[in-house]
Amino acid sequence: MALASCKAQWIARRAVQALSRPHPRPQPRAICFQRLSYPAARRFLPLLSPYGHSASGMCHLAQAVKRNEDDLLKGLVDKNVIEEVKHILEMAKRASSRNIVLHTDFLTPPVQKESMLLLEKLADIKAIAQGGYPQAERCRISIGHIDTLTSEPDIVAAASITGNFSFDSCSHGDFLGAILGTGIAREKLGDILLQGERGAQILIVPELVDFITATLDKVGNVPVSCTRIPLLALEYEPPRTKSFRSVEASLRVDALASAGFKMSRSKLATLISNGDVRVNWTTVTKNGTTLKSGDTVSVSGQGRLKIGEIITTRKGKFAVELIRYL
Repeated sequence: MALASCKAQWIARRAVQALSRPHPRPQPRAICFQRLSYPAARRFLPLLSPYGHSASGMCHLAQAVKRNEDDLLKGLVDKNVIEEVKHILEMAKRASSRNIVLHTDFLTPPVQKESMLLLEKLADIKAIAQGGYPQAERCRISIGHIDTLTSEPDIVAAASITGNFSFDSCSHGDFLGAILGTGIAREKLGDILLQGERGAQILIVPELVDFITATLDKVGNVPVSCTRIPLLALEYEPPRTKSFRSVEASLRVDALASAGFKMSRSKLATLISNGDVRVNWTTVTKNGTTLKSGDTVSVSGQGRLKIGEIITTRKGKFAVELIRYL
């Protein structure tokens, strides 16, 4: 009996000790997080990449994307154009990954040209440029996945600025200055189509039409009214040009442009070295850049020149049609 009583007391003491000792909670396995359905649990899941779970794999992925972007940008010279095109390529990546359509502001012709050329090289991306009318120089680009961008988005609006300009004519710069004076940024504004004594028509982003119609009341010294108009009501004419022929020994840009703009080759060479000469909206840095039929040459302060028909003469020279924009 005494032995049984001692054994019972020993068992009781061990039970009390076992109950009073803290027990570690079992740790859930990682797979449990995958079974949770609420969003907060997602932050516990490991990141997956084509290169595995390591940080070095993610670095390789970033480097691959950077190399691809660098390859696309090869050949661009103008630093401002390069930065804007980089931004547009980033927009293309976002549009593709999120399956959405994004829109740029109004772009200058060089940026638009280079961007469209590079976007065409992206297999899953579609891009549409529109400026409100066929000959528009400043355009917006819509960017999206080929399955998402299936029609032209409504991203360009038009407005008419009217007033009595019979005795106080205003230039393109006068209208531009008046519009920018309201606080509108240049990239939100497209082309300005002068209408002589009647005023001008402008292309603008749709979200600013109500603002411009409410705030613009004067251009120069002329009181004006501004109203929204449909794109079909735009009045535009083909640019006036003057054509003539010149026989040159080569098709170099310094030879043809000096003949087209009636200036010496040495003066044109200086303009080229200063970055004031563009071929198809791209700055040229070499006097010997070869031109072909259809190319457009722009010289700061001189205007534009288009290369027309080129005929090789019997003496091996070139009879070139030069089309000067007036």
